[in-house]
Amino acid sequence: MSFDLPVLLVIHRRASSTRRVFEVIAAVQPRRLFIAADGPASASDRKACDETRAVVRAIDWECEVAHDFSDSNLGLNRRMTSAIDWVFTRSEAAIILEDDCLPHADFFSFCSSMMTRYRDDGRVVHVSGESYRQRRGEDSYFFSKYPLAWGWATWRRAWSLFDEDMTSWPHFRTQPEARALFDSKDERDYWMSTFDMLHREQSAGRMGSWDYAWYYACMRHGLSIHPAVNLVANIGSGPLASNTRDLGDLSNRPTEPLKEPLHHPASMVRDRQADLDTFDRRFPGALLKSQRSLRHQIARPGRWAWRLVRGLRGSTR
Repeated sequence: MSFDLPVLLVIHRRASSTRRVFEVIAAVQPRRLFIAADGPASASDRKACDETRAVVRAIDWECEVAHDFSDSNLGLNRRMTSAIDWVFTRSEAAIILEDDCLPHADFFSFCSSMMTRYRDDGRVVHVSGESYRQRRGEDSYFFSKYPLAWGWATWRRAWSLFDEDMTSWPHFRTQPEARALFDSKDERDYWMSTFDMLHREQSAGRMGSWDYAWYYACMRHGLSIHPAVNLVANIGSGPLASNTRDLGDLSNRPTEPLKEPLHHPASMVRDRQADLDTFDRRFPGALLKSQRSLRHQIARPGRWAWRLVRGLRGSTR
């Protein structure tokens, strides 16, 4: 049985991890598949890029395939944003996967269900495959402020909110709504400082981090959905990673099946405790709690916080 929701796969130079991700996609057999590839950063990268592109040409099911293979190296930020822009000129909704994000088979049906259920609800802007919530309940998913991007889905209507320059940040950061987003001082200090730095990078003509700019857009405009169990593993740590060569406990996290039929939450309310769990486990929350002496470095814009941003970005390629 084929799968109706379009899938975008973004690849670069890692044939091995791309093959693992592509095998799961092939098992689902999407009717529409978009494949975007970045070009080699050097002459020595050419062979690895060619081998990786060869992996995704082995399509043996009925499928409408579109390719956007760059001859030059666009870099992670430009490749991701241009690929997503490209998809949403052709589709109203899509799943987005990178070559280091290995989904459980249930990730696809979960995204499809959520994208259908909340298609016309502007309060929801993002569907994630990641989950870091500690407690388990009866609901199959929960609402969060965090649009985690190691395997996700969204709509054209939501992506239209993306502004890589974060032009509204200086004004928004002074509003009560900005402070209300965060549930602890550590969390507030980290994100305020991070968004300040990103905005300065963009203002200086340097694209800081596409996924954190997307985080800002989603946090400001709506809610994200996370599954009750983890549905995507990041398999990208290693010597070919661009940003994080060692993800520690975040690398190769186990995935689980999601029980059917789905049990929907009774109300659309952000799970604040789950967001704190996410900050502790996916972001530097636990580190901040154990190293209080470093808090002053986050409370003011500094390179230490920026290094954390670089280390926890949406991709490790």
